[in-house]
Amino acid sequence: MKRYGLLIDTSRCIGCRSCQVTCKQWNQLEAEKTVNTGSFENPPDLSDKCYNKIRFIEVAEKKNGVDWYFLSQRCMHCAEPGCVKVCPSGALKKSETGAVAVDKTKCIGCNYCKSACPFNVPRYSEDRKVAKCTLCNDRVLNGMQPACAKGCAPGAIKFGEWDELLKEAKASGKSAYGADSLGGTGVLYILEDKPEVYGLSPKPQIPLAVTLWKDILRPIGLVAFVGAIVAAAGHYAVIGPKSHEEKEGE
Repeated sequence: MKRYGLLIDTSRCIGCRSCQVTCKQWNQLEAEKTVNTGSFENPPDLSDKCYNKIRFIEVAEKKNGVDWYFLSQRCMHCAEPGCVKVCPSGALKKSETGAVAVDKTKCIGCNYCKSACPFNVPRYSEDRKVAKCTLCNDRVLNGMQPACAKGCAPGAIKFGEWDELLKEAKASGKSAYGADSLGGTGVLYILEDKPEVYGLSPKPQIPLAVTLWKDILRPIGLVAFVGAIVAAAGHYAVIGPKSHEEKEGE
C-alpha cells in the first residue's frame, strides 16, 4: 500500500481551528476546561483530549507592526519514528498507510514514547494510556481522508500520497519542513519563515540515548547473553560430565 500523509501550507491557514473541532468530533474527545493565558491559543497544549492544536505565533514586523503565523501541531508520523522504536509493548506501530497507529489496549504507560519523540507529541490519559493523532488511520483504511483535512475551510491541509505531496511542497519554492527529517515526516509543512519561528526544531532527531540503547547496546547485550548461554552449554557438554565422572572414579 502506498504511503499517505498531509501537506500543511501555513500561508493558507487562518487560525479558524476547524481542524481542531473536526478532530475532536471524529475521535469523540471530551471538551477541556481551560483558562485565559493571555494567548489566543486554546487549549494551551496537546492532551489526551486534543490531538491537533493550532499555534498562534505573533511576529513583530517593522512596517506593519505585528504579523501572525499559524501552525497545526500534531503527530508528525515519521518514517523512522522514535516512539515505535522504544515502545516495549507494541502499542505504537507503523500502519500500512504510513501512519503511526495506536493500540491503547497494549499501552503500559511507560512514557518511553514521549521521551523518544523529537516533537514532544505523545500525551497520556488519566488511566495512563498513550493518546495522539493517528492520521485518522481508520478513515484512511476505509477510503476517506482524515477529519482535519476534510474540515479545513481554507484548504491549508491537503491529504494524499506522500510522494506527490513532497513534490508539491518542494515546488512551492518555500521551506518544505519534514522532507529530509527522520526518513521524511508524514506531515509536511510549507513554512514562510524559519522553523524556529514556528516552534519547530530545525534539525529534529531521535535522542542519542534512544539510538545507543536500541541500535547498539541492546543488540550487543543480547548477543552477549546468547553467547554466555552457548558457552555454558558447551562447558557442560565438554567438561562438566567428565569432571563428574572423574570425581566418582576417585
